[in-house]
Amino acid sequence: MQAMKIYLDVGDDGMVSLPALHQFRGKKIEVVIIETDESNDSLLMASESSLEFWDNPVDDAVWNNV
Repeated sequence: MQAMKIYLDVGDDGMVSLPALHQFRGKKIEVVIIETDESNDSLLMASESSLEFWDNPVDDAVWNNV
């Protein structure tokens, strides 16, 4: 699964303009809309940066054998 994150501003007319998504041509995609503001940006970035903790092959091997 290929993921892409794009931050866009909604215009005064309520419209957004997406960039061309050629790499997804002919595929089904899901668009998730999350309202953000600057006060939430640092919390969101912190939660995303800590995902590397779960990518641990030694821990995976141990848990797979429990």
